[in-house]
Amino acid sequence: QVQLVESGGGLVQTGGSLRLSCAASGRTFRPYAMAWFRQAPGKEREFVAGIRWIGTSTIYKDSVKGRFTISRDATKSTLFLQMNSLKPEDTAVYYCAATSADFTMSTTAYSNWGQGTQVTVSS
Repeated sequence: QVQLVESGGGLVQTGGSLRLSCAASGRTFRPYAMAWFRQAPGKEREFVAGIRWIGTSTIYKDSVKGRFTISRDATKSTLFLQMNSLKPEDTAVYYCAATSADFTMSTTAYSNWGQGTQVTVSS
């Protein structure tokens, strides 16, 4: 069974940066794609960024393009999300997820999820 564990969240001021990590453990980990989602209080979980595990293809939510960068280290089974120029509206619990299908913005396509890490951006 695959386990995903996020880290790197915290409190940061507007304009600041954070780097989230998601470490995978368990049986041989070879997803087709992974993604970051986030969920703010009272809102639905939303797609933030996705990456194919093999290759360089990525996809981003429009509001984070140019500010967030998703990457992975396949040798360490670790996913990253570099977040720059953070805004108060980025405040949410951030989750990493893995899928055996191609990346998609739909939560239902992802079979493995981490427990989440809180990101709070103060104004």
